Amino acid sequence: MFERFSSEYYVGRLYVEPTDGEAATMCREQHEQVNRQLYATGDGVERVDLPLVMKVGSHHLAVHGDDTVPQDTLAIPEDVLESTRIRNPPTLEEVLLAEADRANDLLGLSDESNFPASAGI
Repeated sequence: MFERFSSEYYVGRLYVEPTDGEAATMCREQHEQVNRQLYATGDGVERVDLPLVMKVGSHHLAVHGDDTVPQDTLAIPEDVLESTRIRNPPTLEEVLLAEADRANDLLGLSDESNFPASAGI
């Protein structure tokens, strides 16, 4: 789904669509799978529901899992989507996924439970 893009990001292609929700979301199963692969440290029992940090256009978003979102889809709040270059969604777009250290740096947080729903950085 994602492949190494740089030392701080992975790149993948997801269908980007608007949502009337307040948080960016993706398929829960895929969210947990990516979380295990990229954010887990392998030390003991770890949460797989922590937000993934993705970049769409110039916006970094804390992305949560949701059972109602189809596979290979990223649902973004309408107000955030309107400020991107994406027109006529849903559309297949390249999305950057921050690796764990970069995600914490971008959001300036050390406690993952405090990730905001979305942040334009």
